[in-house]
Amino acid sequence: MAAHHELMGGKLHVYKRENSSYWQCSTFLGGKNHRVSTKEESLAQAKDFAEDWYLELKGKFKRGEVKAGKTFKFAAAKFIDEFEVITQGQRSPIYVAHHRRRLENYLIPFFGGKALAEITAGLAQDYRMHRMKNGWRGQPPARSTLHQEIVCLRQVLKYGQRHGWIESVPNLTPPYKTSGKITHRAWFSHEEYKRFYQATRERAKNPLKARWRTASENLHDYVLFMVNTGLRPDEALRLEYRDVAVVVDDATDDTILEIEVRGKRGIGYCKSMPGAVHPFQRLKERNNGKPTDRLFPKFQKQLFNAILNELDMKQDRDGNQRTAYSLRHTYICFRLMEGADIYQIAKNCRTSVEMIEKYYASHIKNTLDAAAINVRKEKPKSRQPAKTNKRKQAEKPGRRPPPI
Repeated sequence: MAAHHELMGGKLHVYKRENSSYWQCSTFLGGKNHRVSTKEESLAQAKDFAEDWYLELKGKFKRGEVKAGKTFKFAAAKFIDEFEVITQGQRSPIYVAHHRRRLENYLIPFFGGKALAEITAGLAQDYRMHRMKNGWRGQPPARSTLHQEIVCLRQVLKYGQRHGWIESVPNLTPPYKTSGKITHRAWFSHEEYKRFYQATRERAKNPLKARWRTASENLHDYVLFMVNTGLRPDEALRLEYRDVAVVVDDATDDTILEIEVRGKRGIGYCKSMPGAVHPFQRLKERNNGKPTDRLFPKFQKQLFNAILNELDMKQDRDGNQRTAYSLRHTYICFRLMEGADIYQIAKNCRTSVEMIEKYYASHIKNTLDAAAINVRKEKPKSRQPAKTNKRKQAEKPGRRPPPI
């Protein structure tokens, strides 16, 4: 059995672990256990070290150099349990799993032993520096990755504040922050979109293998359907034939689709462009679609990427990868270029005006009104000083003639 001794009235413990020649010491202060190795093999020297260590640690607590309270590791474990239960059905399980991974892999190893009150804005900045210097394979994490980790840190601290473990959450805003670079999401210009759908149409007519004909035809209709509706890829995969109705729009007299959409924003509605009607009808006829069948049981991702690579269009000129989401972005950009109302686009796409202005409107030249920009102020006409005529002034009634 390992040797054990008590000092300071039982507040300090000196003990030796099995298979170890050094004495250890421990105490309970500020709501948590503190342990350290004395690095001494002699019991007398180990006791002297333990007493000095205990008194120094107690003095730090009195001076406020060491904060008491719940540790970050304890709060993080409680938070993730609550977060998983409370957000069930509201947050994606993948998002919750990512939060757990951020805590276990990065945040707890750095902040775990710290009391919540010890986590300050300066310590958060030290964490940023640590992550930038110790990235995966020598590469610093992306800006969005680091932002999500700070979001997770802030949520743990808010959990501690709700339970009264800290009085307030420190300001975790990164210092030296500048305005973010204006970026846009990958989309297809009119010329690029024409090349792409012509390539998918050609592949549908002449597939590389006969058994791939249906998949190629479905992909072609998928591309046309998405660019004319603006649906998210996950919304399109959930779509059933009973969710789509072919109607004549009262305002435009065009035949369009009215779609009941189920996605990450819950249930919403979408009115398509007329170009989505024929792809939908072809899909229903080709696949003998029943009301509860999916329009797109599977997204032909490999074929989609293969055609993009053949056209050398997988990346746009800024290096952004084109994906199925690019078809939604193309729909929004085309609508903006045609002068559609941005608020109506946001409603039809189940997003916000702010998101459209940030990621789409900033790079669409048609959103700039040249008539309002190239305004020229008219220059005032130069005025010549009037010449006085003494004789005419004298002839005016009510005036006395000047002396001659």
